[in-house]
Amino acid sequence: MNYDLLKSMGLGDLDITYIFIGMLALVFILLILVIVQMIRLGKLNKKYKKFMSGKNAGNLEKDIMGLYEDNKLIKVSLEKDKKDIRTLSKKLESAFQKVGIIKYDAFNQMGGQLSFCLALLDENNNGYLINSVHSSESCYSYIKEIKNGLCSIDLGDEEKKALDMAMGEDL
Repeated sequence: MNYDLLKSMGLGDLDITYIFIGMLALVFILLILVIVQMIRLGKLNKKYKKFMSGKNAGNLEKDIMGLYEDNKLIKVSLEKDKKDIRTLSKKLESAFQKVGIIKYDAFNQMGGQLSFCLALLDENNNGYLINSVHSSESCYSYIKEIKNGLCSIDLGDEEKKALDMAMGEDL
């Protein structure tokens, strides 16, 4: 056979069978790609039909606007929640968060450990130390103010222990 076209391209010595096999392989590859694309298109079509089932353009627009309004409400709610958290955090700083209590026998009596010292501190170690001294005749309560973990009045041993316990210091 005489192939003038192949000779003009410089491929006159090439057997046409190789070209035919190459073209057949290319057609087979393209057929596989078409099948893969048809499967993908089918899946996409199913998703589209499910999304659009029972909806027209007006209904879809209402749904999208509803989602937009919901998003706006969520943003407003989020800002309010952030503000509330900041307010609560600020209030929590001055709330009593740390507690230390020591029970003791004030006068070495037979009645047991009925006296106690209670330390109540906030986040900054500010607060009060309440000391209740129990005796057989009466009970006396004293309060001392604590600022930054220190008291301007001398503390007794039990008061120091209660204060250390509230501040988290090891006894």
